[in-house]
Amino acid sequence: MIRIAICAPACPISHEDAARVADLARGWPGIELTVHPQCFASEGHFAGPDAARLAALVECANDPAFDAVWFARGGYGSNRIAQAALAAFDHRAQDKAFLGYSDMGYLLGGLYRERIGRPVHAPMPADIRRTGGSTAIARVFDWLTGNGAGLEPSLDDRPTVALNLTTLAMLAGTPLMPGLAGHVVQVEEVSEHLYAVDRLFFHATAHLGGIAGLRLGRVSDVPDNDRPFGSDAAQIARDWCDRHAIAFLGGADIGHDADNRIVPFGLVRGFRQP
Repeated sequence: MIRIAICAPACPISHEDAARVADLARGWPGIELTVHPQCFASEGHFAGPDAARLAALVECANDPAFDAVWFARGGYGSNRIAQAALAAFDHRAQDKAFLGYSDMGYLLGGLYRERIGRPVHAPMPADIRRTGGSTAIARVFDWLTGNGAGLEPSLDDRPTVALNLTTLAMLAGTPLMPGLAGHVVQVEEVSEHLYAVDRLFFHATAHLGGIAGLRLGRVSDVPDNDRPFGSDAAQIARDWCDRHAIAFLGGADIGHDADNRIVPFGLVRGFRQP
């Protein structure tokens, strides 16, 4: 039995969404979900105040009853509690998988830096709301129970990380930023103007010296600007990779959508699932 704790380090989810995910999980007899009540808390933008989100995260990570911690959704807010959470995790967090993406990249990056647990870029419970969201959730349940069909197809014998571009740019230069030399770095973005994507690559690529290469996932829901930027997302990525002598390796099957694939941080070979 794989026992999964769901908590919300950033924004809340609804009782309805949690119930739909729990209903879907019944199709996997090897999966048992526990949704922390903090997931439904609300204070302004966040799923409760920083202290409540921190306490729930630490409780789930340090509880020996759970094999994995699944972040409920992104939004914004995990960076506000990430350092304090990592400092409070104990040895019981070490063998857990931690799953999420987008804003949860602050936690995934910090976990990877500190070599705590097994961080995994993966769909989250809130994705149940997307068109095809049940497929995204099923991809996680399949992977947790040993089916690797949902892994990002470009994964090879090089260590890999997958992060939202904004999150990666914000991580750079902070105590949460992992060392990525020799890694393939996959990035994706959503709801940013192309000039903002260019600005993010300007900053992020300056901190990626020594990586094995960069792959670009989907850059989706790009807002219209008052004038064409003149380059698409792939051209922007290639340009900044060229400026920093980073190998541009092509596309990656990740993004803010139901097709978002699973990327365990580090090497897939030898990565032990819960």
